[in-house]
Amino acid sequence: MSSTTQTDLIQLEKKLLERQEKLEAKQEDLQKLQEELDKKRKDYSERLEKVSGFTRDEAKQQLIKETEHDASAMMAKIIKEKEEEAKATADKKAQEVLLDSLKHGALKFIPEYTVSVIRVEDEEVKGRIIGREGRNIRAFEQATGVDVDLDEEGIIRLSSFDQVRREIARRALEILLKDTRVQPFRIEEVVKQTKDEVEKIMFSEGEKLAAEVNVFNLPADMYPLLGRMKYRTSYGQNLLVHTLEETKIGIHIAEEIGANVDIVRLGCLFHDIGKILEGEGSHVKLGADLLKRYNFPEAIINAVAEHHEDKPFSSIESIIVHLADAISAARPGARYEDLEKYGQRLKEMEKIAKNYEGVEDAYAFEAGRELRVIINPGRLDDNQTVVLSKKIQEEVSKSLAVPGEVKVTAIREFRSVYPEHTVV
Repeated sequence: MSSTTQTDLIQLEKKLLERQEKLEAKQEDLQKLQEELDKKRKDYSERLEKVSGFTRDEAKQQLIKETEHDASAMMAKIIKEKEEEAKATADKKAQEVLLDSLKHGALKFIPEYTVSVIRVEDEEVKGRIIGREGRNIRAFEQATGVDVDLDEEGIIRLSSFDQVRREIARRALEILLKDTRVQPFRIEEVVKQTKDEVEKIMFSEGEKLAAEVNVFNLPADMYPLLGRMKYRTSYGQNLLVHTLEETKIGIHIAEEIGANVDIVRLGCLFHDIGKILEGEGSHVKLGADLLKRYNFPEAIINAVAEHHEDKPFSSIESIIVHLADAISAARPGARYEDLEKYGQRLKEMEKIAKNYEGVEDAYAFEAGRELRVIINPGRLDDNQTVVLSKKIQEEVSKSLAVPGEVKVTAIREFRSVYPEHTVV
């Protein structure tokens, strides 16, 4: 190795040592600065703790708390905005669903409330209906339980709060108007045949109602009950039409919101079935008890039992049945409360009379001003019949708020029937 090269290496080594010494000196300076910084930071920390009254950990917790509070306030604001937005959207959607459901439930129906009218072309026909000394008309009213008004020319009016009775009377009278053999026994025969015919009609109407809302394979006894709704009103609203309307509305709501459509369908169909049943308790209880006897699923029974909020709602389906019923009943022109009260009062009058021993049947006439009572002649004699009439009149006047005086007509007749002779 040459002397020049050796000298260069010595110089390079010397420079490196000097640089290393400088770096070590700078590192020592940095270390001192770091120590001074830590000391100042500690001093500042201690002074801050002294001024604020918080330790370091407490200050940290306070800072976290304030940060969380700010974040919560921001989140609450966002949530509130979203809730308001959702509410506005939900209200709009709910309106759309209800309006659309009402369109699905819209039906055309012209109701008869308490009077049926039959037009006659020949006034002489009325003479046959009246009969000698009014025997035929009395027999007709007694057999049908309706009031017959013949005063207006060319018209016969049949009045009764019970639409089934009125329908039987209307059909029977139309047959008798074409018949030349009008007499009490013929009248009773025609009325009996007409009752059987109306029973068949109610069965058919029940099947139609169920099929209209896609309900099939019901117990056979249920169809006449559903069909009887055709001749029943609730606050002036035809019960069959209300049921069909309400069921269609309920089905559409259930489809829109994803509820169980089959439960809503049957709950709506049977929600007012108790109104045409005889028994103690409200129509809600009577309807629920009927479904229990036929082993309907509990969810459907609950929908019927809860549709007037007699019990807390147990499902969304029960709420839908309740809403659909309220929508159908509350629409303008749907119901007339006075008519319902009137019909209920007349039913109560008849019920009071039927509770007495020896009474076979009872009919309220003249808007409740007359009560005709049919007596079993084998149970009561003439004197007992007079006393019974007085008792019934007193109880009706005392129990019911009937305007004016109530006349009670007790009819007791003895019959001996032979093939060609009748003694009355």
